Amino acid sequence: MRATTRPILAAFLTVLAAVASVAAPARAARGAAPVWKPCAEDATVQCASLKVPVDWAAPYGPSIQVAVARRPAADPKNRIGTLLVNPGGPGGSGVDFTLDSTSYFSPELRKRFDIVGFDPRGVSRSNPIVCTTTLLTAAPPITIDTAAQYTTAVAYNRRLADDCAEQTGPLFGHVDTLSIVRDTEALRAALGEDKISFYGASYGTLLGEQYAARYPQRIRALVLDSVMDHSRDIDGFLSAEALAVQGSFDQFVRWCDRSTECAVHGRDVRKLWDGLLASARRGTLKDPYSPTYKLSVYELTNVAFGSFYDPQWHSLGIFIKEAVAGVAGKRARAVVDVSEHIFPAAFCDDWVVPVTGYADLRSRMARAAGRAPQMGFSPLALSSVNGCLGWTRGTSNPQVRLPTARTGPVLLVNARYDPATPHVWARNVAAQLGPKASLLTYEGWGHTVYGRSDCINAVVDRYLLTLKPAATGASCPAIEPKAAGVG
Repeated sequence: MRATTRPILAAFLTVLAAVASVAAPARAARGAAPVWKPCAEDATVQCASLKVPVDWAAPYGPSIQVAVARRPAADPKNRIGTLLVNPGGPGGSGVDFTLDSTSYFSPELRKRFDIVGFDPRGVSRSNPIVCTTTLLTAAPPITIDTAAQYTTAVAYNRRLADDCAEQTGPLFGHVDTLSIVRDTEALRAALGEDKISFYGASYGTLLGEQYAARYPQRIRALVLDSVMDHSRDIDGFLSAEALAVQGSFDQFVRWCDRSTECAVHGRDVRKLWDGLLASARRGTLKDPYSPTYKLSVYELTNVAFGSFYDPQWHSLGIFIKEAVAGVAGKRARAVVDVSEHIFPAAFCDDWVVPVTGYADLRSRMARAAGRAPQMGFSPLALSSVNGCLGWTRGTSNPQVRLPTARTGPVLLVNARYDPATPHVWARNVAAQLGPKASLLTYEGWGHTVYGRSDCINAVVDRYLLTLKPAATGASCPAIEPKAAGVG
């Protein structure tokens, strides 16, 4: 993820840098408030920009503009304050999240809060990390099965990092979450808010966790939805992710066993899947939606993994049925614009990946695979780790346990069967935060929880509006997934 380790200077210079970085938020507080204008996409939302330093250790050095959006509270007389939102990623646009907030947050929250989001540094409207498109499209396969492939991946990752740094400019190497924490504090000060409420989803929970750890006095309310656990070493990360995606597959199989809506109901789903995996390993598995294309093991596994997010079990059942039968459907393959490329620049700057060679990688992956007999690995975890192999640019924000929360009550929410942020991570983070934290469990499936049921929304809304936490051991029942397009 990243590239720059701050140089170790003489003690005097270190103190000066520390003083300067601490003073920066104060300067932001004394500066002019954002100049709001109607957003081009939606005139009911206000857009502005915030100037922040590229490197918070050098506040007088190069700077960038961070794009910000605000949807004002619909009931300003009863306004509680600002709800700062982040949709995760890394790479999700907080501006887009704010623009779309009417379809996400409840009317009561939108009445009582200004909904404010920003594109984190390196993302979309905020000096995006960009790389040469032809180099991105020439990437080697994500999976690494030989020592030669490992060497190729390392060489490619280093070449890509150099290219992205050249194309992006000085921001490359400064997109770690702690830098975004400093941007968040600068935004709070510029908004003139003594405290903010925060809703973060997925990778956005890491921003919320680390902001609250550094600026606990600035947090009114903190909702962490689908929780990242930054205390995990890379083996723990790989194993937990593999177990989570296997658990999601197991839940899909159980649904197929009980539901006639599953396209492979009444058949041995594990046996069908194992047959597809074997065909993919041989290089003979045709994509049922593009029969001239052969799916790799990674691509096949990623089909299932992607379907677990909503979840889209109906679609996965149809895919398995058609892949086994070799039936061509009519779905077009997606064309993806890959010029913006924030993920490895961010992830490798937030996570130390101490893989020393192919044998080491193979051993780590084998341990993770032992927990996932059908899935073998999490595509998300595999691409994250393999994208950092050979990273030589340092890690500004390595894994660390959170301190006990010094804020008011904190609310964590997580699905029991989340394919991307395992429920165990939410439990671990709640334990790290201590008695201030309460965990609300959605006893169902999918990634990100708010909006899945009236029960979930009621608990989250009540907390944000009144600061009343969830009860110990609180949970909400699962809602059976429906086919796409079914109300």
